[in-house]
Amino acid sequence: MTLREKVNSDLLNAMKAKEEIKVGTLRMLKAAVMKFEVSGAEKKDATDDEVIQIIKKEAKQRKDSIDAYTKGGRPEAAAKEEAEMKILESYLPAQMGEDELKAAISRIIGQVGATSKADFGKVMGAVTKELKGKADGQRISKLVGEVLK
Repeated sequence: MTLREKVNSDLLNAMKAKEEIKVGTLRMLKAAVMKFEVSGAEKKDATDDEVIQIIKKEAKQRKDSIDAYTKGGRPEAAAKEEAEMKILESYLPAQMGEDELKAAISRIIGQVGATSKADFGKVMGAVTKELKGKADGQRISKLVGEVLK
């Protein structure tokens, strides 16, 4: 079952169970995927990687909204966005832990032969390619900067 099919199946189950927030979130996600699929020159089904990128984008939007609502003194709206973000994140691959991520970065730095901050771009390219979807780009960038002192 593809990720797209899983979202559709979960949407039907949420509708049957009358889970309003989950239904709304999955409908929004389904619409975003459908919009992506028809946006190209030819209509095509989204791959799992493409769906994951769409989910990440939607989750980031929720995170930004949570920050804005919190600063604006609207905790009830922030709580709704938080619930939606948790639903979206449940479809993403598990993120690497801090120690596991540092070990992977150190290993890749050794493979690339980087020795200083001047090699930052080369390391980032290799790390993001290998750890795609397993760690957030900002976390990777921060840790690579720390290791390459």
